[in-house]
Amino acid sequence: MPTIPKTYKLSSGYLLPSLGLGTYDIPRAETAEVVYQGLKAGYRHLDTAVLYGNESEVAQGIHRWLQEDPKTNKRSDVFYTTKLWNSQNGYANAQRAIKECMEKARPLGYIDMLLIHSPLSGSKRRLETYKAMQEAVDQGIVKSVGVSNYGKHHVDELLAWPELKHKPVVNQIEISPWIMRQDLADHCKSKGLVVEAFSPLTHGYKLKHPNVLQVAKETGYDAGQVLIRWSLQHGYVPLPKSRSVARLTGNLKAYDFELTPAQMSFLDQPEAYEPTDWECTDAP
Repeated sequence: MPTIPKTYKLSSGYLLPSLGLGTYDIPRAETAEVVYQGLKAGYRHLDTAVLYGNESEVAQGIHRWLQEDPKTNKRSDVFYTTKLWNSQNGYANAQRAIKECMEKARPLGYIDMLLIHSPLSGSKRRLETYKAMQEAVDQGIVKSVGVSNYGKHHVDELLAWPELKHKPVVNQIEISPWIMRQDLADHCKSKGLVVEAFSPLTHGYKLKHPNVLQVAKETGYDAGQVLIRWSLQHGYVPLPKSRSVARLTGNLKAYDFELTPAQMSFLDQPEAYEPTDWECTDAP
């Protein structure tokens, strides 16, 4: 059985849990409880963003779990990610925004990973943003920095930037069998970036796809677990979102089985291009 590592070592030296809990679109009133229950179920990787409007609640859920059993539940075992929104790009904007992110994550003491949410602000502003992010690493309030929704040319622009001091450790992009982005994913991996897959469950659109249902039947696992496992076996870090505690626990069972090479290629749809979310990897 291809062993899926429980963590990947980032180029910054930190360990990133190989399955994360996405918190996009979880109502703020429910977020802290979902995060707390997720940690109790076994998640150690929480993904939020300024855009989601629930950073404080994610931090509260983590803090509650840490306080519950301080001897066993350690801050160093939890990986907290947030992302700067487009309107916060530019050097001074980003400096202000990072302070705000840190304020919301105050109970946690630091931010494990800070990403630029997209390349849409243009070359000058995204590099200025990255400059502010690097300074946050130097100050110790952010441990690792990375990017999201970046295409190959955006990644290469950043890696060739003369002021690059802290390499981007991940690129978080939408990946599923219907938007495989193989070239982009391979390019990121070749440059030392871990690929995080958001919307691995296609916002539910493909959970009844005949290929998925057939593999689910063959394996005895459900459609969501099959898609998460597909992502893991491709060497990605999927970030499924769920508000249901039962499903939270179920998604972690993706570690417990394997897809055969035939099942993997049956699920692969290399010719498909069906994003279920925004697409800006092709932005200038």
